[in-house]
Amino acid sequence: MRSPVFFRGNLRGEAVSKGLVLIVDDHEENCYLLKTLLKADGFGVETAPNGAEALDKARKNRPLLVISDILMPVMDGFALCREWKKDPDLSTIPFVFYTATYTDEKDRQFGLELGAADFLVKPMEPQEIQRRVAEILSRAGSGTPPRPAAPAGGEEIYLKQYNQVLVHKLENKMADLEKTVWELEKEKAERQKTEEERENLRAQLYQAQKMESIGRLAGGVAHDFNNMLSIIISYTDLVRSQIKADDPLREDLQKILDAARRSSELTRQLLTFARKETVASKVVDLNEAVGGMVQFLRRLLGENIELVWKPRGNSARVKVGSSHIDQILTNLCINAKDAIPGTGRIEITTGNFDFDTDYCARHPGYLPGQFVRLMVSDTGSGMPPEVLAKIFEPFYTTKGPGKGTGLGLSTVYGIVQQDKGFLTVKSEPGKGTAFEIYLPIHQGPEAAPAPEAPPPPLMKGEANILLVEDEPAILQITTRILKNLGYNVLAFTSPREALLKGADKDKIHLLITDVIMPEMSGLELSRKLQARFPGLRCLYMSGYTADAMDDSNVLEEGAQFIQKPFTVKELSEKVREALG
Repeated sequence: MRSPVFFRGNLRGEAVSKGLVLIVDDHEENCYLLKTLLKADGFGVETAPNGAEALDKARKNRPLLVISDILMPVMDGFALCREWKKDPDLSTIPFVFYTATYTDEKDRQFGLELGAADFLVKPMEPQEIQRRVAEILSRAGSGTPPRPAAPAGGEEIYLKQYNQVLVHKLENKMADLEKTVWELEKEKAERQKTEEERENLRAQLYQAQKMESIGRLAGGVAHDFNNMLSIIISYTDLVRSQIKADDPLREDLQKILDAARRSSELTRQLLTFARKETVASKVVDLNEAVGGMVQFLRRLLGENIELVWKPRGNSARVKVGSSHIDQILTNLCINAKDAIPGTGRIEITTGNFDFDTDYCARHPGYLPGQFVRLMVSDTGSGMPPEVLAKIFEPFYTTKGPGKGTGLGLSTVYGIVQQDKGFLTVKSEPGKGTAFEIYLPIHQGPEAAPAPEAPPPPLMKGEANILLVEDEPAILQITTRILKNLGYNVLAFTSPREALLKGADKDKIHLLITDVIMPEMSGLELSRKLQARFPGLRCLYMSGYTADAMDDSNVLEEGAQFIQKPFTVKELSEKVREALG
């Protein structure tokens, strides 16, 4: 029999005798660390995936040491150790168990009783493995007698203990597998949820991009159309004012004016949807604003609709367009009424909410911050998902021909966006609809005190007006109207030209300017002129701002403003009001 080759001293010591180590494990990744450590210390390494193959290899090429897992196919580690110790040619070779963490003390004790030199538990630090292997080989080299080959009491006792230990290990292994399966199922569910959330976000992004594109198109068309309407209305009104009252042409001109005004209302709704409507904002108490509309809404809805107003908790101040709350409530209530067949109920409620970033991450579409919620719910017929996806698009309506323009809900959408809020809608067929509008709570100071009484009004011939409008046709007709009203007018299409030439005058009493112009905004122009002419009054006019969400383009509270298109009478009244 060939004498065993053994190791003397530390694995990384000066004297190293090479020998063969047999690793028995059915998982290649478990063998990798041991192979790497042992080869680095000069040992040859051979592996086997089960006990039967390990016995065959050991009998052909006798190893210095065997390191074996326990649970393996064909022949497990316990059976291998028993057969190992029964073989006279192998029994003196140290046998080491290297198994997983679900092993307990009973497993270790049984392995040692079978004759194992040591029982190592995974995972183990590489240095500790090296130290334990060095001790085992050192004991073998010193002639220490091997452990007994089997538990005392014979074959029956061995089989009983073997069955108990193996069943226990299998139960633990199954528990680990069940835990792993549960974790995998949980991970799968979380991935599925994440994927669903990603799809929802993708759909919301697509919807937002679609609404933005529609808004840009609607805003651009409405702005250009508004400019044309301004010219039509102004010239028609001017001609009409010069015709005698009994002239038949006056009635024809009035019809032109009426049609133009109806068209201007449509463009105004489009501009609101596109968030390009110029408004003077104000701070209001939401409960007070809603409460002031309740009686009007009850008359609007009629006796067959029960309107319930439930203000909840302490209301809060919001900064909104001057007529935005009225527009929201009117449009939503009319829409709800049309969805209620026969008699029904509409409920208006308010309440304060505070959303953090975690809540918003779990609820796409919500924004973090402190908000006041205005909710309008009804007992109407409700809407299916395919209708819900389109309700805010302009001109989309489920009503019959001649029963709606499809601009009511798109107007609400634009108003909420312009006031820096957000809205949600919940609806199911047969279960009614609830619109939830969230407006940010205004954190600014209280409104400034009322200004001092204005000076006595100027006579028409004494007032010098600086008019700035980048559209030549509108500039021409507005100049003509103002001169016909008796004012002195300096007209410019360029803000920079107005600054250069207008500053040469001794006194300018009123600036009338468009809000958005190529060189600079009307707000910027007015501030520069007010620095030269203290007390200069301003009247802003516009079809829309380039982006009403931009604070630099939103008129301050109390600013004088006239919406294009306007009539001679409207302009006359606004100029007198602006001059004080």
